[in-house]
Amino acid sequence: MRDRVVVAGVGMVPFATPSRSDSYDVLAEGAVKAALADAGIDLATVQQAYAGYVYGDSTSGQNALYRVGMTGAPVLNVNNNCSTGSSALFLARQAVASGAADCVLAFGFEQMQRGALRTQWDDRPSAFRRFDEVITKVQGEAEGVPFAPRYFGGAGAAYCEKYGMDPTVFARISVKSRRHAAHNPYAVFTDPLTVDEVLASPRIFGPLTRLQCCPPTCGAAAAVVVSEDFARANGLRTDVAIAAQAMTTDTPSSFDGDLMHLVGYDMTRSAARQVYEAAGVDPRDIHVVELHDCFTINELLSYEALGLTLEGTAEKFIADGDNTYGGRVVTNPSGGLLSKGHPLGATGLAQCAELVWQLRGEADKRQVEGVNLALQHNIGLGGAAVVTLYEKTG
Repeated sequence: MRDRVVVAGVGMVPFATPSRSDSYDVLAEGAVKAALADAGIDLATVQQAYAGYVYGDSTSGQNALYRVGMTGAPVLNVNNNCSTGSSALFLARQAVASGAADCVLAFGFEQMQRGALRTQWDDRPSAFRRFDEVITKVQGEAEGVPFAPRYFGGAGAAYCEKYGMDPTVFARISVKSRRHAAHNPYAVFTDPLTVDEVLASPRIFGPLTRLQCCPPTCGAAAAVVVSEDFARANGLRTDVAIAAQAMTTDTPSSFDGDLMHLVGYDMTRSAARQVYEAAGVDPRDIHVVELHDCFTINELLSYEALGLTLEGTAEKFIADGDNTYGGRVVTNPSGGLLSKGHPLGATGLAQCAELVWQLRGEADKRQVEGVNLALQHNIGLGGAAVVTLYEKTG
């Protein structure tokens, strides 16, 4: 195994709502070309490519990449729900670390439709059968409520009951998200919000209102991952490396009836612990994080699962401003999924791009000062959680 895997280039295109977006192949072309240009290479240099998307026909990755060029290099398509982009990155990093390849492209894209996520097939077992059994046992039936806000809304209500937290605390995360996104030219929603506006938006389920849910979004992002030796031999930059990375899937605890476990708390906690142990890093050493805020509730849960604050202390963490600029750790400087948007296949790679820019000092008005480590968290129910630690090496 190689000691160091370098992120030599990143790129993305501005995210957009479905009614204003280009098609997935055009989006992917823009992101891939940006990442290749950032790395200073052309597609012919890439030895393997991993394409991440959820909603699309098989081999859509090839169709998208062929707009950039047809080199004959292998293209593998990846689908891991909302963690798809980071799963593609995980495979790319693994290929380089193992010595199987020296230069690998990971790219993700999504052309989403309007409305809540829904399953596509009703003539076969659902991947969410176990989730639905748990949620129905705990909550009873909830006709007409989309599955994702039902899961996360239930988890938020469970957290409030367990720790005695006022659910209005969740709304402050949406306000913070918009404040950060105001400085991100790639974000969908940049207008400021107040807590009152968030709480006054239509109620979706439990403590969740519409402005606490990420929007369906179209977009694409990409990263070029190389070995350090390859980078040096080809004059590529080596200033950002992947220090550690872990992927976890469900264990029996996901279905033990605790709704916080159902939405991936234990998967996240396990992956984070593996990363900290592998890198020899304490979470208190980390001052910038891109985490999976598909709902405000999941951002709050992730603070604790990632070890950014102790269990049961997220309310104080938010009240003290420790989740934003001037606090202990800036969470989602990009605006996160809530404001930047959440094109499923692209999200993990957009997080990667943001953190690479942060470590390079290229994040403009979003820049977090003095960062040498950056943490990424991307989760998909069904399930997979990917946690990645990046380090500044020069």
